[in-house]
Amino acid sequence: MATQPVILILTASAGAGHLTAARALEQAFRKQAPDSELEVLDVLAISNGMFRQAYAGGYLGLVRYAPAAMGWLYDTMDRPGRRLYNTIRIWIQNFNKLPTTRYVRQRRPRLIVNTHYLPAEIVAQMRNADELDCPQVTITTDYETHRLWAHEPTERYYTATPDGKAYLTTLGVAPERIVVTGLPVRPGFEAELERHEACRRCALDPAKPIVLLLCGGFGVGPTGELLRELSSMPAEAQVVVIAGRNEKLRRRLELQSERTTRPVRVVGFTEQMHEWMRAADVVVTKPGGLTVAESLACGLPLVIVNPIPGQETRNSDYLLEHGAAIKVNNPRLLGHRVGGLLTDRARLEALRAAARAIARPHAAHDIAADALRLLAEKLVPART
Repeated sequence: MATQPVILILTASAGAGHLTAARALEQAFRKQAPDSELEVLDVLAISNGMFRQAYAGGYLGLVRYAPAAMGWLYDTMDRPGRRLYNTIRIWIQNFNKLPTTRYVRQRRPRLIVNTHYLPAEIVAQMRNADELDCPQVTITTDYETHRLWAHEPTERYYTATPDGKAYLTTLGVAPERIVVTGLPVRPGFEAELERHEACRRCALDPAKPIVLLLCGGFGVGPTGELLRELSSMPAEAQVVVIAGRNEKLRRRLELQSERTTRPVRVVGFTEQMHEWMRAADVVVTKPGGLTVAESLACGLPLVIVNPIPGQETRNSDYLLEHGAAIKVNNPRLLGHRVGGLLTDRARLEALRAAARAIARPHAAHDIAADALRLLAEKLVPART
């Protein structure tokens, strides 16, 4: 009996968006390649414990306690000629890549799909050393592309924007191997859902405006202060807070919400984010790549707060340039700015229209279709 061909989706849990993108692609490939065996692997989950803590924990530590250092590191690694930094990074990475290389060889995949640059670089190294004969494709997960995403050989790169594609070409990637698809979102975000029905599913009052406050996958940021400002704004509105996987934060916000007269719901981790977003009038959030993509897919205007220097400030610039968001620099102005939006329906609708204009809700489907066509055509580049 013939074994099923393996499609291996590799990611790294340094930030929640990479895994979210991987899961969205898993479902898209499962629909289009039902005879294949699909597997998502977080390469940090099988790596050395010290390396895993330094890589993922170090990222969260910088985001939480030293965001300026995070921005400096991000920009520094994006500049050409930084050989010392790259040499140190690659040496540490190679010292801890053995579990990934062993696992990939064992699985003998037909195709490798990357939603993080760490496994993309490891796979490229294996192929250059003739340790692996398998094509790979890479999906970038922000609205601008960083040089760390470019690793050869890679048969296809998928970017969020034309600017992301243009930047990769400056790094020597042939333009015919880059496809602008948008960022992959989960199936729930592809389907239309009327606001009234979404409110019914979420037990919210559709007659009152709804503000959705996102804490991110790890609950990092001054969420308590943001909730306090939203709770005290003069405009009438319901507030929903998604605390993510941070149970300690969820309990603290629930206690805080009990001390306000405004209707406030605090929700922990949820698989129904598309319903909460379809119900909302605005979302207050840090502009992580996948959060942005999901909000745009729902035509939901963004109120940007506390972006991480580096990738999130670049995402913020993209949204502001296209008129799909406003940015609040001082948390004390959050209630004032959001309240102003909720009472200015024309401005709110303009933001909503701009969000819909740049949304790519079918990106996961498009990526899976192109990658599978790539295999069927024996790696002949597709037209973009």
